[in-house]
Amino acid sequence: MNKTEILSIINQKGGVGKTTTAINLAAGLAIKNKKILVIDLDPQGNATTGLGLSNSESSEETIYAVLNGTKKIPDVIKKTQFQNLDLVSSNVDLSGLEVETAGDNRRAFILKEQIMAYLNDFSDNYEYVLIDCPPSLSLLTVMALVSSHSLVVPLQTEFFALEGLTQLMKTIERIKVNLNSELKIKGILLTMYDKRNKLSSQVEKEARDYFKEKVYNTIIPRNVRLSEAPSHGVPVIVYDKSCPGSKSYFKFTDEFLSKKETFESAA
Repeated sequence: MNKTEILSIINQKGGVGKTTTAINLAAGLAIKNKKILVIDLDPQGNATTGLGLSNSESSEETIYAVLNGTKKIPDVIKKTQFQNLDLVSSNVDLSGLEVETAGDNRRAFILKEQIMAYLNDFSDNYEYVLIDCPPSLSLLTVMALVSSHSLVVPLQTEFFALEGLTQLMKTIERIKVNLNSELKIKGILLTMYDKRNKLSSQVEKEARDYFKEKVYNTIIPRNVRLSEAPSHGVPVIVYDKSCPGSKSYFKFTDEFLSKKETFESAA
């Protein structure tokens, strides 16, 4: 039985802290001695650069080569500078995949089949595969949803955030019914929280009222260090361990793991 959990960080809206959450959760888990593979599924390649690698190298070395059938996952895994944390990188060529695979009626399953083939051969390599999704409800996002056991949804505490989430929930429900009955939402992470702003606490209240215990207790604040870290090619928890953003992501990593243990002991 495969013990690796495949987890997507997803929100079809851009600028909600999705990639920031993906790389800091990955780094937080790696620091806790969990072995992590991040798959950057966003053509912008921000998770790639945020972990210190280049998003402008040959497409033959990226997830694009796996999805177009020219490479397998083991061929494109790269070591990052962080122990226990590896990456399958992305670049802008990935944005052409939707058109290129238009004639393939099983294209939604390509990523899942490749991940499963890899994990069948190397099941002990990673405890988590974390997929950073693009900010859209495109084919790439559908591929991630079909491949995943569970989802973490970053939700910015700003106006219209919950409307966008409703649309995402409908998509997730459709995927569950038609393509991946196992899929579950692990949790919703409130991001970009500004305690001086009344709207932030209002959105938090609405989210907790509606989604109940699905919303993590940890809240990620607005923090200048969070936006600086990617340009240095490191997660914020490495860039500045003691800033509010880092403290929140360390706390989130702990909560993420403790929820997993709770589920496992209840199973």
